[in-house]
Amino acid sequence: MFNLMKTAVLMAAITALFMAIGALIGGKAGMMFALLLALGMNVFSYWFSDQLVLRMYNAQEVDETSAPQFYRMVRELAQRAQLPMPRVYLIQEDAPNAFATGRNPEHAAVAATTGILRVLSERELRGVMAHELAHVRHRDILISTISATMAGAIGMLANFAMIFGGRDEEGRPANPIVGLLVAILAPIAASLIQMAISRAREFEADRGGAEISGDPQALAAALQKIQRYAQGIPLEAAERNPATAQMMIMNPLSGGGLKGLFSTHPSTEERVERLLEMAARGVR
Repeated sequence: MFNLMKTAVLMAAITALFMAIGALIGGKAGMMFALLLALGMNVFSYWFSDQLVLRMYNAQEVDETSAPQFYRMVRELAQRAQLPMPRVYLIQEDAPNAFATGRNPEHAAVAATTGILRVLSERELRGVMAHELAHVRHRDILISTISATMAGAIGMLANFAMIFGGRDEEGRPANPIVGLLVAILAPIAASLIQMAISRAREFEADRGGAEISGDPQALAAALQKIQRYAQGIPLEAAERNPATAQMMIMNPLSGGGLKGLFSTHPSTEERVERLLEMAARGVR
């Protein structure tokens, strides 16, 4: 129920941003158009945003024939988590990372880069995929997928406002400085909305993943290794679609420009510390 409330708040906040930008572009008419657009995108995001994100990353679905060891690992962890078997995808990228998507556990997918399969040991990879399945079990995947899709749309609409200008209530051209400010501030506002729900969600997925795998130390070691390797290997799809970065187990962005101002992930050091505390308490 709490995650349903968070989803409703997210949709309302994104819709309000759409309406504000629409009002800048076309006054009351622009506001109504933006409202209808936001409602349409919310419906689209609910049903199709997982497919859109997987397509952004050129993710290829695999099965027990094409990726037997990885597929069986996910299946075993899903059984431990008492979840339906999700669809399993691989992304041909050297950067080590992984994410989960979908609208509910019955329509979930997990994806990992080929880089993470090469970098991590089997034990560490189990910890990572258990983390992603914890997102599925906590029903975080709908929130993260919708926020990624809608935040990207906010950025595009804000750029439209900057390029084509806007109208005030009397239909007169708006101040171009206002359009520039909106183009800068609207994506930041969308990022703040993502940040408001993302950091705590990652801590909970770490905890849940450690319980599913029964090995908090493996996930802690995986996070440390991913951070070391990811620093020197860009994830091109994430750089092109920065709104999707918060879906990953580790922030994949290089940090250049405005993309580096806000991080939707807590520090790796704090995440590792919490996991090692779980291990010290004998969590299995």
